[in-house]
Amino acid sequence: MIQVTRKDSKESLENLLRRFNRKVQQAGVVAIVKGNQYFEKPMSKRERRNKAIIRAQRKALKLKKIKFGQR
Repeated sequence: MIQVTRKDSKESLENLLRRFNRKVQQAGVVAIVKGNQYFEKPMSKRERRNKAIIRAQRKALKLKKIKFGQR
């Protein structure tokens, strides 16, 4: 669990909230919750790896097209 305490009595609530939000982002809590939001069918390690490779190739192709102005 993420906890944030005031550094001193004069620290504003905005600063406290900003530090809390930064810690939550760094811990990856939001990404974990969003990932568990919907049910995903179990996928084999091989399928997951292949999909990741395809995604990376598509992204590289898209960036290449943007670089050469073919979009």
